[in-house]
Amino acid sequence: MRRAPNNFPLTDEQIRQLGALTGEPNTSDIPEVSDEAWKTAVRGPFFRPVKEPVSLRLDMDILHWLKSKGPGYQTEINSILRRQMEAERK
Repeated sequence: MRRAPNNFPLTDEQIRQLGALTGEPNTSDIPEVSDEAWKTAVRGPFFRPVKEPVSLRLDMDILHWLKSKGPGYQTEINSILRRQMEAERK
């Protein structure tokens, strides 16, 4: 038995049925959401992005500066990189 990405077990038969599906899904019963509604949308309170462990080489002065801010310097690195990424996407 394999597990789907959301960790629910799938039987081999269910996997076969999913593989046999063709065409586009019928979304006619899903109401349209206006652009205005998306302006106030927020992520669900239980959303947690997937983290990937990496090895990273930093200049010593940058590392000392990050650590001087207190615990959570790795989270701070992630926040800095996320702000930069989002700024470049705009």
